[in-house]
Amino acid sequence: MRSPLEQFEILVLQPLKIGGFDFSLTNSGLYSVLILLAIFLLSYLAISKAYLIPGRWQLVAEGFYTFVADMVKQQAGSKAYAFFPLFITTFFAILGSNLLGLTPFGFTVTGHIIITFTLALAFNLGFVFLGLALHKLHFFKLFVPSGVPTVLLPLIVIIEVVSYLIRTFSLSLRLFANMMAGHTLLQILSSFVVAFLGASGLIAVLAIIPFALVFAVTLLEVGIAFLQAYVFTILLCIYANDSLNLH
Repeated sequence: MRSPLEQFEILVLQPLKIGGFDFSLTNSGLYSVLILLAIFLLSYLAISKAYLIPGRWQLVAEGFYTFVADMVKQQAGSKAYAFFPLFITTFFAILGSNLLGLTPFGFTVTGHIIITFTLALAFNLGFVFLGLALHKLHFFKLFVPSGVPTVLLPLIVIIEVVSYLIRTFSLSLRLFANMMAGHTLLQILSSFVVAFLGASGLIAVLAIIPFALVFAVTLLEVGIAFLQAYVFTILLCIYANDSLNLH
């Protein structure tokens, strides 16, 4: 039997090395391309024939558009609308990866810490550069809360700097851990189903219990896939607000 954890193994599908650099196609790269194609397909189906009374695909796309737009407006303000395409693309990319990993023989791109860490690090470095570009040295006032006693100020500044740097790790670990934990739980419950079915008599009938749990956890994983895409995106909006408005 294939294990749900097998999709966390990076496999080289097509080796390719050019000038000492490795450009080999892996299953992670392949599914990343599939996710982008799915996003483009949804966008094309939504806007190719747009009507005043939206159709099925247009209604879905407009619903997600409004959902992310409201998120950006509430958490980062009107200044962040310039980065709205980046936020909505990130939301769809994470959601697509999470859902694609739940399909039979699928692969969860966001189940790898190197992917989530690189994504979080790129965003947080971008927010630092954005803050410096907009506010110059005033950006560092973000780490100096107002009204703090002078005696406690050095300690508070250190805490604020450390908490700001930890954002990259918290963003990446939260997404990675949730994807890994869900599939690990499915692996454990599936092994119980196989063990019960391998027995005889009444014990084999008891396989219905872990099987029902597998079904329930799968539904839970679908909800977590949406939730983690939402959490990742809304935290990006909050971090962008710090760079744009120095709140």
